[in-house]
Amino acid sequence: MTPRAVSEDLLRDLAPQVLAALLRRFRDFDTAEDAVQEALLAAATQWPESGVPDNPRGWLIQVAFRRMTDQYRADQARRRREQQTVADEPEQQSPPPDAEHFSEKDDGLILLFMCCHPALTTPSATALTLRAVGGLTTAEIANAFLVPEATMAQRISRAKQSIKKSGVVFSMPSERERAERLSAVLHVLYLIFNEGYASSIGPSLQRADLAGDAIRLTRAVHHQLPDDAEVAGLLALMLLTDARREARTGPDGELIPLAEQDRTLWDRAAIAEGVALITQTLSKGAVGAYQLQAAIAAVHDEAPRAEDTDWSEILALYGLLKRMSDNPMVRLNHAIAAAMVHGPEEGLELLKALDGDERLAKHYRLDAVRAHLFEMAGDHEAARVHYRAAARGTSSIPERNYLITKAARLEKAEPDC
Repeated sequence: MTPRAVSEDLLRDLAPQVLAALLRRFRDFDTAEDAVQEALLAAATQWPESGVPDNPRGWLIQVAFRRMTDQYRADQARRRREQQTVADEPEQQSPPPDAEHFSEKDDGLILLFMCCHPALTTPSATALTLRAVGGLTTAEIANAFLVPEATMAQRISRAKQSIKKSGVVFSMPSERERAERLSAVLHVLYLIFNEGYASSIGPSLQRADLAGDAIRLTRAVHHQLPDDAEVAGLLALMLLTDARREARTGPDGELIPLAEQDRTLWDRAAIAEGVALITQTLSKGAVGAYQLQAAIAAVHDEAPRAEDTDWSEILALYGLLKRMSDNPMVRLNHAIAAAMVHGPEEGLELLKALDGDERLAKHYRLDAVRAHLFEMAGDHEAARVHYRAAARGTSSIPERNYLITKAARLEKAEPDC
């Protein structure tokens, strides 16, 4: 691996930790984020030539800290000039911090709960966390929310200002506060993992760094709340899903669907851990949406071959999930399961109800699923139309290539008249 590649990986991993360390000291989200970006830029410029320092986290913290100190000094000088007053004594400035003064053990978790502060609306909290903790760009977050990038930039900016005005202290919230924010925290972790497992934009199908961060943070939440069934369910869902990562792409990064994956490449240790977690959790009685999704993932992972998948059990689980959640993606997956059990016509009939749901009516996945079911039913012309429509709707290059290829293969398979 080249020095530049090493630096890029480190910068991505360390950025949330450095931001958390600055927020612990300064409590100014906007200025702290600017300082972190300048420190990252300095590292990206210097490390490829000089090498990665022995303590890269401490290096970044010191550079960002000095940037914030300089900024505060400049602001104070400007205010003094504007007020035309001079303080009796110059304000004492703290020396650049030593890395040991900042504990990285819980910083990511604290930052996660901080971004999900009740001063923020759920969409704003989600967007801010995806930016600060997940490391997603504003464009990626905007794509996930189906809004223009400028709109998302304004939303994130307002969220940071709300955090600043709320006066929230950078520390682990109390047990009561954790309970109040837990639902938002789990939702954000779920979104971060999903973006890592199936990137919504760009040339790569998946981003292992994001999925890994989501799993790491969910483990930390599970450690804090070991008896919470939905936390355990979400961790199990991530492990069972991420276990298939190596089999999801071919040698050129092309998408390989679940039914065609080489299951010997699946991570059996992750599957065993996920199955154990969800089995233990379901036995407690209280069942939530993340637990049901984990149970569905377990059914897929425990099937030795695609044709051995117990689709009847999956259909039953999606039926429970559908009654519990108004999420249109759940209804979409329920239609797929129904098609696998009762035939493609049943699935196509269920899809008709989703055409009127504004949340999904123009989403490429609706076209992709409809294309798959038409292909199962033998209507290749309709399948081609919807595969092409789905390809036009996705921002993921590997997904687009897969859908275009599916349409092309169906066209070649048609007999000559």
